[in-house]
Order: sequence, then structure tokens, then C-alpha cells
Amino acid sequence: MNSWRVPLPHTPAAVSIARKLVRAALLHPAADSSHSRQTLVDHDVAELLTAELVTNAVEHTTAHAPLELSLEVQQSECRVEVRDHGAAHVEELTTGTTDRSKPDQLSECGRGLLLVRELSSSVGCSARAGGKSVWFTLSSRQS
Repeated sequence: MNSWRVPLPHTPAAVSIARKLVRAALLHPAADSSHSRQTLVDHDVAELLTAELVTNAVEHTTAHAPLELSLEVQQSECRVEVRDHGAAHVEELTTGTTDRSKPDQLSECGRGLLLVRELSSSVGCSARAGGKSVWFTLSSRQS
């Protein structure tokens, strides 16, 4: 398993940085032979879902502290976690109730957490000292 923990600026630039980090981690093989095979996780989906979590952290928390991206990659699974200093708990991420799973079709926002919930293997949110952690896992692509 390879893992990274990277601070991100609390700016919109964090989204692009996070996407590039996830892409690099999933597409480029590790140097040592035990991890030399490319991961089987869909990097496009991982990038999309990472962008959703980072965007939410930038838009819905105050800019007094940096964000943190944590990434764990195995050949058959990856786990992406975004930590921020916001107090709100993202309950709709795991509830998936009927009302919340159908955002207004004319709205420009409201679909991000639905995408994360529907496209990931598992998802969650937990309180942390001074903020929260929102994460998802993706399992390998099915042939």
C-alpha cells in the first residue's frame, strides 16, 4: 500500500491540485517491485469524487486553515479523505434518502454528494478535533 498526506490551500486551486495528485498516484507505478503494477481503480472516477469533496470543503468552510488530502492506494482499492475545519457534519452523504437523492434538475449545485455516494464503494464523514473528515473508497473496476 502507498499512502500520502498532503496539505492543500484553502482556495479553488486546491481542487486542481488534488485531482492531479490522485491521478499521479493511480496512474504511475511505485518504484519498488512489490507495488510496481498499476492500480485497477478507475482514476477518472477517483478524480471526479476527489474534486467534489475538495470543492465542498473550499466552498463550505472558512479559509482560516489549510485543507488536508489523504490518499491510500492499493492495487484493488483506494481511499481518499479530505479534512477541513468546518463544523458541519455531512449527514446526507451517508443517508441517501429519497428527497435528498433527487436534486433540482435546474439547480447548478446539489449533485456532488449524490455522485460521491453513488459512484464510490463506501463513503463516510466523521468529526475530528477542530473540524471533520469526509472520505470515500473505490474498489477495482469490474471486467
